[in-house]
Amino acid sequence: MQKNAVDTLAIQDELRVALAEDQFEPWFQPIVRLADREVMGYEALLRWNHPQRGFVPPNVFIPVAEETGLMPVLGEWIIDEACRATATWPEPITVALNISPKQIQAGLPNFVSEALGRHKLAGNRIELEVTEGVFLGDNGSTLDVLKRLRTLGVGIALDDFGTGYSSIGYLNKAIFHKLKIDGSFVREAGSRPENVAIIQSIVQLAKSFRMNVTAEGVETAEDFERMRDLGCDTIQGYLFGKPLSYERANQMVLGLGAKRMAG
Repeated sequence: MQKNAVDTLAIQDELRVALAEDQFEPWFQPIVRLADREVMGYEALLRWNHPQRGFVPPNVFIPVAEETGLMPVLGEWIIDEACRATATWPEPITVALNISPKQIQAGLPNFVSEALGRHKLAGNRIELEVTEGVFLGDNGSTLDVLKRLRTLGVGIALDDFGTGYSSIGYLNKAIFHKLKIDGSFVREAGSRPENVAIIQSIVQLAKSFRMNVTAEGVETAEDFERMRDLGCDTIQGYLFGKPLSYERANQMVLGLGAKRMAG
């Protein structure tokens, strides 16, 4: 316990230095449309390139940032970087990013609006992902913040659907445009029929609310075909690409543009 406390304090101090010295980088994982296997966007992921430690895993520094109140600052940084990157790409490309419950504060819609304006970006080019946990102990303020974000045109996706407590009651509030199926269901669907039933139920639920469905954790051709047959709209996973630096993602976008022009 003492070692963990010391490690947490060290990471906390280093996080502040990292923010001051621009040690963070946005990386981008492709999101692929199932109908034609085209890359339609990316999910922006926060990466910490520490000068001594190398890349620090998000599951190491994100909990510390949340515990110590640094998450809103980190969150604003990645939102701005996501908007900056998206503005350099052609209009069909969208960028999604995960929002921590600690970021769901009254000032978030104003910050997102300013970032969109700063980079001259339409709101519908950005998608914010939240997990079911944002509604735990909520007094209505979370829903208000999400509704204000929707008025900007920003998409709101419910991430890791089915892994938290039931938030089905929130699906009729007209704030979500997408449900994301957790990769644990996807990866085990080939060996567990109950997972197939769960995915079918999620897809049917989403369609009844006119939402799109993204399946995460797609790693094999069998996963791809199964998610397509079950009615998912888009997928993420190592089958179509691991997270990329901005430079490599940009090369992919340029290649897609050349391919569309040639086709």
